[in-house]
Amino acid sequence: MTLTLTVSDEVRALAPGFTPLVIEAHGLTNGPSTDESSALLDDAARRLADRLQGRAPHEDPHMAAWRALYTAFGAKPSRTRNSAEALARRALADGGLPRVNLLVDLYNAVSVAWLIPVGGEDLDRIEGSMSLERATGDEEFVTTAGGEELVEHPDAGEVVWRDGTGVTCRRWNWRQGPRTRLTERTVSGIFLLEGLAPMPVADVEAAGAELAELLAKFSPGARIEVRAPGL
Repeated sequence: MTLTLTVSDEVRALAPGFTPLVIEAHGLTNGPSTDESSALLDDAARRLADRLQGRAPHEDPHMAAWRALYTAFGAKPSRTRNSAEALARRALADGGLPRVNLLVDLYNAVSVAWLIPVGGEDLDRIEGSMSLERATGDEEFVTTAGGEELVEHPDAGEVVWRDGTGVTCRRWNWRQGPRTRLTERTVSGIFLLEGLAPMPVADVEAAGAELAELLAKFSPGARIEVRAPGL
């Protein structure tokens, strides 16, 4: 069953240059990180360095656009960075990128190499449809702190992804909740690449094609659908 994703009119008005691309995949094989997925992350860090040419990640025009957008909905982009900028900073640091699990490694590698936010959700953990909207502040975001479950509420006006149960990701793509994250038991997933002008739509499509190819390579026989950019 194809997952329905929508973007509210308020969010479209806030970010007219927003270009999302969705990949839906069934029959996935996940597991611990491997030498091959680790090599992909190392290669992504090298590609990122070539892309930046000595600049800091936030100086890239695409990341600058995300910073301006975060500021527009009330977030502080130097404290709560978009997912691509946060990963890029780790990729360039001495510790390098984290190894999480196979599927997360794949989409993190594409995110870093192309400097574009990419998220992954377990389709079997999503309730109903998903929407990108501005929060009222009453929504629940279930996370963990110190090993204990914790319920947070987004700020009023904050941009969030949510499903029928609650918020799945705060501040657009800053922090994903544990309920829908990809685990080693995941067999069906939705992957979302989020581009903003001035990133060319062709680059969003190329990044999506690369991720789809990696998913097919590491999960032979998986059914993978790449939707045209836009929701």
